[in-house]
This record gives sequence, structure tokens and C-alpha cells, in this order.
Amino acid sequence: MTRETFIAHVEREQEALRGFLLALCCGNNGDADDLAQDALVKAYLSLAGYQDKGKFRSWLFKIAHNTFLNHKAGCRTLESIDEVRTLIGGTEADASFEHQDLYLALRTLPPKERSAITLFYMNGYSIKEIATITDSTEDAVKKQLSRGRDKLKAKLQL
Repeated sequence: MTRETFIAHVEREQEALRGFLLALCCGNNGDADDLAQDALVKAYLSLAGYQDKGKFRSWLFKIAHNTFLNHKAGCRTLESIDEVRTLIGGTEADASFEHQDLYLALRTLPPKERSAITLFYMNGYSIKEIATITDSTEDAVKKQLSRGRDKLKAKLQL
């Protein structure tokens, strides 16, 4: 793939990539932007490994997902929405954001469950595609979705 082709692909997928990372980062624009930049640099440096067989978006999301997991490796999972609110002090997510409670609840999920929920419900990927992006089995993705949904229901008291 040429540099110009890569740039064209990135321009087409940039908004979706940022939306995916924004959801994974629970509304934190700064983290999402930093991770997007890191993922794009990694993708550019890995162009030799890209084979035009699959979707560019899936390949890019896989790199972004791994970048997110590496970034979150040292972070602990918080137990409650109130604990998240206390930790962030209302500064990371815009207080008027329509889905703030959902983002706060997502932040309580382990990264793999958060990724599965985000890819499935917010980005519309199939279980098979999520398994490819996250280097998991389809059964593992189904379990992550089930656990994530159950935890979100409990946290949001739906």
C-alpha cells in the first residue's frame, strides 16, 4: 500500500476510529485522541504486514484495540459509578454529555468486556469480526458480551 492510499484510508476511517476509542476511553477526549494518534503511527509503521484481503477498518481497529489494552494494562478496574465519579471529579467527560452514565458504567468494566460491548453495540461489528479484532474466540466474545451486559444492567439498574 502506498503512502497516499494509506492517507486516503485513514481519512475515510478517522472519524470511526476516534468514535471507537472515545467509547473505549469512556468519553475522555484527550485519551481517545492520544490513542488514535498512537494507533495511526503503529498502523503506518506496520503497513508491510497489511494484506489487502480484509477490511482496512478492522485492521486499524485491531491495532487501536491493542493500543488501548496496552495503555490500560496498569489501570485498575473500578467497582462503581460513584467511584468513577469521585476519581474523575467531573473533569474528563463533559457533564452535559448525553450518555455520561453509560460511559461511567463502561469504565467499571474490564477492558476486554468494554471492548466487546463497544464494538458490538456502538460500532455494529459481528461476533466473528470482534473475535478477529480482539484476538479472541467467538465463544470468548459471547461470554464477554454477556458478562458486560449483566454488569452494565446492574450498574445502571435497568
